[in-house]
Amino acid sequence: MTTSIYANVSPFETRVAVTEDGRLVEVYVERAAERSIVGNLYKGRVSRVLPGMQAAFVDVGLERDAFLYVDDVGEALEEEEVDLQEVRPQVPIQDLLRPGQEILVQITRELGRSKGPRASSHITLPGRFLVLIPGSSHVGVSRRITDQRERDRLRALLGELPRVGGIIVRTAGEGRELADFQQDLEFLQTTWQHIRQRWEQVAAPALLYAELDLLLRVARDVAREQVREFWVDDPEAFRRVVQFFQRVQPELVSVVRLYTRGTPMFATFGLEEAIGKALEPWVDLPSGGSLVIEQTEALVVIDVNTGRYARGQDLEETVFHTNLEAAREIPRQLRLRNLGGIVVVDFIDMEDPGHRDTLLEVFRRELAKDRARTLLGPMGPFGLVQLTRKRTSPSLWRTLTTPCPHCHGLGRVKSAETVALELYRQVLAQAQELGARAFQVRAHPQVVHLLRGELAALLQDLRDKVGVEVTLEEAEDPHLAYGHVCALGSGGIQ
Repeated sequence: MTTSIYANVSPFETRVAVTEDGRLVEVYVERAAERSIVGNLYKGRVSRVLPGMQAAFVDVGLERDAFLYVDDVGEALEEEEVDLQEVRPQVPIQDLLRPGQEILVQITRELGRSKGPRASSHITLPGRFLVLIPGSSHVGVSRRITDQRERDRLRALLGELPRVGGIIVRTAGEGRELADFQQDLEFLQTTWQHIRQRWEQVAAPALLYAELDLLLRVARDVAREQVREFWVDDPEAFRRVVQFFQRVQPELVSVVRLYTRGTPMFATFGLEEAIGKALEPWVDLPSGGSLVIEQTEALVVIDVNTGRYARGQDLEETVFHTNLEAAREIPRQLRLRNLGGIVVVDFIDMEDPGHRDTLLEVFRRELAKDRARTLLGPMGPFGLVQLTRKRTSPSLWRTLTTPCPHCHGLGRVKSAETVALELYRQVLAQAQELGARAFQVRAHPQVVHLLRGELAALLQDLRDKVGVEVTLEEAEDPHLAYGHVCALGSGGIQ
């Protein structure tokens, strides 16, 4: 399997797409005004302790207090499938915390605008090959490394490292030597010392440490030896990725490439179209069947249909073949759409118990490719299969869309920010393709208001980059997603 990474960097948004054997499997989006806080460390102050829930609320300086559950542990440990019982202490929360107490916490999940973030007091600092657990003595190896001889070798290497806290070997550490771990541990120790110094210098609530931005998180967590190419379309971002790899994994420097062609990178590699399809509820299967994916507040429901596919005269074979295709495609869609929480899959009913067992085995094997933690249940009597997938951030659908104002939230449309950024990319692409230097953009009043206000720097960026002047016009069309770009003197492009 070969992996390619594509990073599209603009002043207000970074988008990263990951493909495996040419198929899009993951998309990450981070906007400057909405940067993720997962992984950040805060000096907080306990506002309330809830003994009955073994939880507390902690003021970390955000709009809402963080929710701290006594058993919560760092996201990095769950990704590596570490036995959590070996790491976290079993102590009642009322014996640990009191209102007004200052405490170091790490954000583990963002739960949206209506809820505060989830936090943990069990700090984890992920590096390229190791996870450092300050204040712990636990030493271990990710369960995703299954070869027992390799696990024993890695544990022996860990014994040669200085004991400055708990240490976990990440999946990326498989096959690595002592020097790799020493360099990684030195970097993590230095980071931890800076955090401790900040703790002494600032008053609660305060941010002590911000997790890496999206571009470098992907470089750290996604880029592995099987990465064939890492494309970046911004010179400064390209330099940052190269410098990061020079420090942590020099052998990957050669795969980083600067994209300089005139057409937008995501359009050139077919990623823009693939991302658009990931916002639709329907997914076609190779043999004519289909999936219907519905997201709700409570859970995600996926329905499998045979469609027009028929395998000979045997209905059971037709159903089995369609279910197998679905079992291979659904894990990719979960990753691509970043779907989390409870997922219920309605496979087509099968009579043969052997077919059901084979289906679950294929499904389990495909889910194992996911970096997010998943738990798969058995098939129920009605062909339903339940699973859970770790959720730390909103789905791609919720990131790129907003509740539709015309149906009072029953559906979703692209947000004004999404439309404004798409128009920016359209103008940039047409300016480079047609050579035009004047454009008229007609869009929904909310989009025009953004482009004249908070996102006015987008238009300035077009002037600076390609010498383009853009005239804005409010459209009468009531739909927020409406936007039209016209290169003056060159016709219109919808």
